[in-house]
Amino acid sequence: MEKQLNQNPCLDCGACCAALRVDFSVHERSSNGGSVPDGLTVDVTDSVCRMRGTDHGPPRCAALVGTLGIRVECAIYEWRPSPCREFAVGSDACQWARRRHGYPVLD
Repeated sequence: MEKQLNQNPCLDCGACCAALRVDFSVHERSSNGGSVPDGLTVDVTDSVCRMRGTDHGPPRCAALVGTLGIRVECAIYEWRPSPCREFAVGSDACQWARRRHGYPVLD
């Protein structure tokens, strides 16, 4: 049986969530009026926080669910922080993360 490919390449990948540090304003936390759950963040400075797990070695966002390269999803997709909302499929950062995990670059 042939593997069925998702229309969204991100659902078969997850490389960015397991390669990049995700820092953003503390104002995006739910306790400060934002939408990102506080329990998934760690303080960096008084004004910046980070998605839990993205500064580990190897990094892996605490909100990432599934198996890299097979099937993944973001557990807080609707509430994800601005760097994740702004991340572009096929961008230089995307291609770097894919190469880091040994995945082919996107056309």
